[in-house]
Parts: sequence; C-alpha cells; structure tokens
Amino acid sequence: MAGPIELLRENISRVFLGNARAIDQVICCLLAKGHVLIEDVPGVGKTVLATALARSVDCSFSRVQLTPDLLPSDILGVSIYSRGEVGNGKANGEAGGGGGGGGGFTFKKGPIFANVVLADEINRTPPRTQTALLEAMSEATVTIDGRTYPLEQPFMLIATQNPFDFEGTYLLPENQLDRFLMRIGLGYPSAADESRVLAERPADTELRDLKPVLHRDDVVLLQKQVDAVRVEKALIDYIVGVANATRKREDLQVGLSPRGALALAQAARATAVLADRDYCIPEDVTANVLPVCAHRIIAKAYSSARVRHGEDDSYPPGSPQAILLDVLETVESPA
Repeated sequence: MAGPIELLRENISRVFLGNARAIDQVICCLLAKGHVLIEDVPGVGKTVLATALARSVDCSFSRVQLTPDLLPSDILGVSIYSRGEVGNGKANGEAGGGGGGGGGFTFKKGPIFANVVLADEINRTPPRTQTALLEAMSEATVTIDGRTYPLEQPFMLIATQNPFDFEGTYLLPENQLDRFLMRIGLGYPSAADESRVLAERPADTELRDLKPVLHRDDVVLLQKQVDAVRVEKALIDYIVGVANATRKREDLQVGLSPRGALALAQAARATAVLADRDYCIPEDVTANVLPVCAHRIIAKAYSSARVRHGEDDSYPPGSPQAILLDVLETVESPA
C-alpha cells in the first residue's frame, strides 16, 4: 500500500504532467513548513502545480490574484465598524468587536487565513503589498490594529511570479525573498509530456475533480516527522562550511545568512522523509543548495539570473547559481 507521500505525488501528477522534481520540491516545502516561490515564463503550469497541491490536501485553500492596485488589507483583512449589536464579534470567523449593544469594530479575515494560500503573480503587486505577507510567512500570525491573530496549521504560501524582466513586474525585496524556503523554476515540458498535455488537457478535466488524499492532520504529523529527522554533526558542519564559503567569496555582495543555513538543514530533513529515511545524507543537502540558497545571496557583478531547471542545467558565469555550484566543488562533503 502506498504511503501518504506517494499518494500525494501520484495525485498531483494526475494534473501536473512530467517534471517529478518540481512536484517533490513543493511537497518538500510543505513538509518542511516552508513557503515556495515558483518563477517561470507564463503558461508552463505554475498555477496548475500550486492548485493541484492545495486540492490534494483536505484543508482550507484561498487564491489571491495580485495586481498593482491591491492593498495589504485585501490580503490580511480589515476592521469594519458596525452599528448596533455586534456581540463579541467572533461569529463567522470574525474577531474583535465592541461588545454590548453600542456598536464597535469587527475584524473581517482576509484570504491569508487559510491553510494553503496561492499568491498568483506576486511580483505584479507593489512592494507595500508584498511586505504585508512577511509576518504571516515568518511567524504564522497576522497583526491588525495592535491585535495578533494566529494562522491555523499547517500554513503554506505558494507564490508564482513571471521573470523580473517581464513588463509590469516589480522586483521582490531581499527580505521578502528570504522568507521563501525555495525558489524553483519549471522549464518547458518534454515533447512526450507536452503531447500528453495537449491530448488530455488535465487542467480542464482532472483538476476540477481532483480529490484530497491527505487530511491536514496527516500533514502536521509528517511535519513533526521531518523535525525529528537526525542530522549528524558532520552534516551540520558541512552546511556551516557552505554558508561560510559564500560569505568569503569576493564575487558575492551578500552571502548565505544563518536563516538560510537553517532553511537548508530543514529542506534536507524533508528530503530525507521523502526518501523514507529518518536520517540525512550529504546528497539531501547538495540537492537543495540551489533552490534554497540561490535567491538568498547577491552577486556583485550579476543583477539576477532567471531560474532554469532541466537535465542540462547551465548558468551564466557570475550568477548566484554558478557561484553556488563552485562553492560545492570547494567545500569538502562528509563521506
């Protein structure tokens, strides 16, 4: 009998054809209690992958189409003044309120209050609205008018964006990028996979009827399993060595932060669980260096590198990805 992770893989692959690596990466982010940024050109299935993951888990899901005129309150929620009786303001998912019968403010929760939130085309909204997500992504809470509201677990933000050089996009600030466990690209499908997409049209057929295969409690248990994965000291020293190597590079303006090193270790733990292990091996770390670290470092002589993935990965000299690959060649991996 297939385990819960294999069931999740199979369910997503019914809709998102091909690119098993991308499917494993978004599942890895879910199990590691992290958020994922999917960056690629329009039309390669970013939204389909995100929606398939959300519908495969029996939990609340919301989608926000981010536009230039979107305000932070459109995502987080807003306090509305109500005349007359408002009670304690906690009915129908509302919080706050004035009590008694004299009226008061009632907090209307925004779409961020869901287990899985899809922020579609996040870089089409200005930085002011982008940064409204920071507290939710870092602490799983939302603070409005001095009151803090916890988000129900599990909580995961899946954001999609077009490449930075496309018209009508804003660059995501570094502190926003740092909150994403991974930034991944999908690339174009193989000829065989594209033929299947054309013949089966899964986004128009299978996606509508996709049923959940995991309960949200199952996801929480898997996340606890990830936290319990053993990471030997030699591997911890290896992760620290990779981080220190980036900080000493003359071609990097900003190296990997301690938060980035923590993210790399957590992604390695989740990768071990995906492989049905309760311990990490060096390959769990090296497999995650590019998706976890490339968006957290800044190269001096390179503005940005479009994310590409495939069998023939190649990155321009001086790009963050190329520098990280060089770092992996210079830092000794534990045998």
